[in-house]
Amino acid sequence: MLLDRYRESIDELFKKVRDTQTENIIKSGEIVAESVANGGCIFLSSICHSMEMDSIYRGGGPIFYKHFSYDLKIENDARARDNSDLGHDAQGAAARYALTQSNFRPGDVLFLSSVSGRTKKIVDLAYEAVQLGIKVIAFTSMEYAAQVDPVHPSGKKLYEIATVTIDNCAPAAEAMIDVPGIEAKFGAASGIASDYIMWSITSVAVEKLLEKGITPGILKSANFPGGMEYNKTVVEPNYEKFGW
Repeated sequence: MLLDRYRESIDELFKKVRDTQTENIIKSGEIVAESVANGGCIFLSSICHSMEMDSIYRGGGPIFYKHFSYDLKIENDARARDNSDLGHDAQGAAARYALTQSNFRPGDVLFLSSVSGRTKKIVDLAYEAVQLGIKVIAFTSMEYAAQVDPVHPSGKKLYEIATVTIDNCAPAAEAMIDVPGIEAKFGAASGIASDYIMWSITSVAVEKLLEKGITPGILKSANFPGGMEYNKTVVEPNYEKFGW
């Protein structure tokens, strides 16, 4: 059954993540804990088709994860013209502007993801963040990234810029399973792997904070009796005061 093949593929994917990425997962969790303990903020942005939303304000998760995104809207209906001779990187400028106008400080942590490692907007954001002293934790597929060329003006891909890079172990072109009668492979790997990695990092960060004598605010489910009241009267005020 395709169901059985899919489950076997996921088991193998998770095992590969455990076998090859545990060191970087622990390092990332330590970076998060250190930043939080020092008053820093932790931002999640564009992790594999919005997987970051599974970690933000979720029952059982920490309050200190916050979403970050930006969008520069330009209205201009003039005819298309080549402006490459002007020698500027508009997307890089937009990323830099977004970061400097947001609530970022050196020592904060920004999570980003590009499965191919070359997505222009993501690489722009990582590049500009590192220049500002922000620590970037990146998720990518190293197998995929090794087979594509960079598009960023620096000539670098995401893993060459980030403070820590974690391989989500997705195959090149993403999908895992050959299915007879279908040309494309089936079963995207990066999303479920990224979620697994993100919660693994979180477990390390929570444990490291506890070792530092800091009890991070862990949210309760808002739909369970008493959950919303607890979040609003205990967790949120504590976060506003201490950052955790």
